[in-house]
Amino acid sequence: MPELPEVETTRRKIEPLLLGRTILEVQHDAPHKYRDTHLAAGRRVTGLSRRGKYLMLHLAAAEAATDSPHDLEFIVHLGMTGGFRLEGGKHTRVTLRTDAGDLYFDDPRRFGKMAVVRPGEYAGMPTLAAMGPEPLSADFREEDFAAMAAQAGAVKPWLLSQKPVSGVGNIYADESLWMAGLHPTQTRLTREEAGRLYHAVRDVMGRAVEAGGSSLGKGEGNYRQHDGLSGLFQHAHNVYGKGGEPCPRCGTPIEKSVVAQRGTHHCPQCQPLRRETV
Repeated sequence: MPELPEVETTRRKIEPLLLGRTILEVQHDAPHKYRDTHLAAGRRVTGLSRRGKYLMLHLAAAEAATDSPHDLEFIVHLGMTGGFRLEGGKHTRVTLRTDAGDLYFDDPRRFGKMAVVRPGEYAGMPTLAAMGPEPLSADFREEDFAAMAAQAGAVKPWLLSQKPVSGVGNIYADESLWMAGLHPTQTRLTREEAGRLYHAVRDVMGRAVEAGGSSLGKGEGNYRQHDGLSGLFQHAHNVYGKGGEPCPRCGTPIEKSVVAQRGTHHCPQCQPLRRETV
């Protein structure tokens, strides 16, 4: 599933194609998945932003002044296999027609969603409404993160909840926990453990964004940029997808297990489970 680095890469790549353009029509045949997208017709894209794994197109009336505040947001969640393309194909679910040409949303497994809402009205999107700070922003503070971690349950599901920090999914949770030397099911982190994880999350996410995210495998549903290019961060993975391979830090075989119904990779030597009461 595309996580923060993949969604941020998508935002950066499609921004030149949409910024300042007027949306003429949003074509699809699934109104329950792509809610109120008709409201985007006739509106100009004044900006593109991202919140966690959500992409946001800011919309204003086409005749409004350039510096007018936007009054609608076009929210896109890529789901497991969604992505924008320059050409339509057999998995195209949405066609975004603009005054500069068309952009296509492909989604082989059909988990992607879209909605047009007023700014901040996220009642129908509870994950977005309750999302924690961005990992590369000043709002992500070590002290706050450590205070929450001291009371948290198993650390990997806690990270995946999006509440302590936004945008961390399965890949980057495994990579961050390996870097921090923490077992995926460790509970109630000490101040020192939380500090290690805080810096690991910032480091992993920063490098992944600069690498254009991770592209795994060769199937149609795997993440690609809009022009078909792959991300490159998969070449820097230390544990994710490497079950049975030697840990790059100590040589112990990487173990694969299931935590919170997600495939999970960790090094049993470098990431021991601490059982002492904090």
